[in-house]
Amino acid sequence: MGKVSASSSAHAFKVACSNCNLRELCMPVGLNDQQMQRIDDIVATRRKIKRGGSLFRNGEAFTSLFAIRTGFFKTCVATEDGRDQVTGFQMAGEIIGLDGIVNDHHTCDAVALEDAEVCVMPFDRIEELSREVTPLQTHLHKIMSREIVREHGVMLLLGSMRAEERLAAFLLNLVQRLHDRGFSQSELVLRMTREEIGSYLGLKLETVSRTFSKFAEDGLVEVKQRHVRILDTDALKAIVNSQQA
Repeated sequence: MGKVSASSSAHAFKVACSNCNLRELCMPVGLNDQQMQRIDDIVATRRKIKRGGSLFRNGEAFTSLFAIRTGFFKTCVATEDGRDQVTGFQMAGEIIGLDGIVNDHHTCDAVALEDAEVCVMPFDRIEELSREVTPLQTHLHKIMSREIVREHGVMLLLGSMRAEERLAAFLLNLVQRLHDRGFSQSELVLRMTREEIGSYLGLKLETVSRTFSKFAEDGLVEVKQRHVRILDTDALKAIVNSQQA
């Protein structure tokens, strides 16, 4: 699919953060009407990205953060042998593009796993406003801190966990994030392939499939293609915590 960059003629139109049902997830709470209006003026456009299209590419100039309004993304980097290494999955209500802050260019690709829509947040204007609106500055710091914590979690996942622990932790994290957005606490549709899950978790495709099958045989989950129903949350948590026992 073709790349969609900030300079493209991607569909864009006015949107008000104050009227968005995801406001509590990607914007700070406790802003007064005047402060909310100033943010509305900055976050003035949405962009639509088709499934398989890129929101940004590795090496592309960093200009904006993006709040995911609908859809699902993966971030990935190309390895020396040409494979895509998945570094994360992002969903509605989450902020994407933080990787570009350090060196003013993006260090990964962000690819839509389904048709998606994002709100464009020009970073220079957000940064300028955050100096005046303390809740916004605090919120940005929390977002960055959450990303650091997530990176630490992934390092733990890849460094010390067995395949069963990695997949159990992945499923629990995913369903919790979806539940925070009002979805079921036990059912989810995987927007990513088994291969992409394996890339993220440092597992071979066969291992991911075999582990899903084991979970199903043990009565922990019910799997129908990309539909997953968690039948025993406590058992999955026990698997994740087994190494600490």
